[in-house]
Parts: sequence; C-alpha cells; structure tokens
Amino acid sequence: MPNPFAVNRSCQEDIVIVSLEGYLDAHTAPKFEEIIQSELDQGCVRIIVDCQKLTYISSAGLGVFMGFVEEVRERDGDIKICGLEPKVKQIFDILHFETIYDILTDIPTTIRRFAEVPVRKD
Repeated sequence: MPNPFAVNRSCQEDIVIVSLEGYLDAHTAPKFEEIIQSELDQGCVRIIVDCQKLTYISSAGLGVFMGFVEEVRERDGDIKICGLEPKVKQIFDILHFETIYDILTDIPTTIRRFAEVPVRKD
C-alpha cells in the first residue's frame, strides 16, 4: 500500500505557502517538484514550505529543496522551511540544512522573517 502524501498551496500577500503532508519520497517528490516549478514559472520566488504534517522525507524529497534554492535566490527570492516535527527535523539537522535555509517554527514566524531578513546570496 502506498504511503499517503498531499501538497497544498496557499498565498499570503506575495508569499506562497506550500504545505506538505505525509511521506515525501521518490514516489511523491515529483509532485512537490511540480508545485515548486509551477510557482517559479508564475514568478513566485518567496516560498514557505510548511512541514508541520510531513512525517517522512527521503533523499529524493531533500533533493527537491536543493534543486530549487539556487534558482530562487538568483531571482531575489528564498525558500524558507517551517514546522518540522522532531523526527523529520533530525534529518535536516544531520545534513546541516540550517546553514542553507531559514528553518523556523511556524508560518507566522516565517512570514515575519521574510519581512525582517534580506535574502541571503550564497
């Protein structure tokens, strides 16, 4: 039986919020990738990935994050991550994602971060 996965999209001003739910793995990563690519194609470069309901992430899912960050920042935007549950956060910590991304607690905090901090140019 396949693991459940859902991606939902919403907007708050000029920030796109992509909410992930369930298992993000090799089978579901293309759906996440498609959503991010669609946002970029529409000119949306301020993106929050809400992981509050994400229960698992594989290297394929992590690859989606890495595949877009450079392009987004070259376009004066950023991808910020929030709401990681402890098991998933541990994976991000092991891979030192906090050195690449702002990883915050919730959506309101992450929206404020967009207003407070200029985009990092790495």
